[in-house]
Amino acid sequence: MKTFTHLDSDNQPSMVDVSEKAITKRTAIAQSIVVLTDEIMANFQDGDLKTKKGSVIQTAIIAGTMGAKKTSDLIPLCHPLGLDSCKFSTEISGNEVIITCTCSLTAKTGVEMEALTGASIAALTIYDMCKAFSHDIIIKETKLISKTGGKSDYKL
Repeated sequence: MKTFTHLDSDNQPSMVDVSEKAITKRTAIAQSIVVLTDEIMANFQDGDLKTKKGSVIQTAIIAGTMGAKKTSDLIPLCHPLGLDSCKFSTEISGNEVIITCTCSLTAKTGVEMEALTGASIAALTIYDMCKAFSHDIIIKETKLISKTGGKSDYKL
């Protein structure tokens, strides 16, 4: 029977005890999709949009990396992790910017929350930098694509 891992025996919030877990290489890939208007897309050149605030995609990658590193400050019961790697890729498909964040480390706990946070913060940064053109921007979805290492692997 599955149970919520962040509740103790008294149903109180609790950080999961990972002291008995094995140290393994763990990787997680998450994705966010941002849907932009035709007006915004018309300004993209060579896969990026240059604004008065700077390069949208490059800024989003930096912000996403910073967000992934701060996940435990944002999600109360996440373990603070020292990431070994946090990488981003972006793809333009029609009016969508597809952001993929891959995080990895060697530790006792996984990095899916860091990958999800990184992708989310990158998407929010694109919204912030493009909202002067239009507020008709949609962050369509954020999802875990895969995770490896630990007790079980996952692939969408």
